[in-house]
Amino acid sequence: MQQDGPRPTLGSAIFFGIAFVVGSYFTFAAVQGNHGLFQRIETQAEIVTLRETRDRLAAELAFMENRTRRMSDGFLDLDLLDQQARDVLGWMRADELVVR
Repeated sequence: MQQDGPRPTLGSAIFFGIAFVVGSYFTFAAVQGNHGLFQRIETQAEIVTLRETRDRLAAELAFMENRTRRMSDGFLDLDLLDQQARDVLGWMRADELVVR
């Protein structure tokens, strides 16, 4: 009779089974978990969106600050004042045409 070598015991099969399950769990957690690969990609996309929003809001703020400065006491833009007064009061000059 020829002997093939030592046969794996039940204990080593259980050990490798548990090692496989633990390894699978950590692999899944590394990809799908709260701090996993997919979460990182989603966070990076959100960062890009938030930066675009920040830049848009900064441009809006600069525009509003410019208009506010132009309407201040130290710097009076008569054209802007005239436009704002007509918008708020609904007035128009005699030489203007209204297009609806």
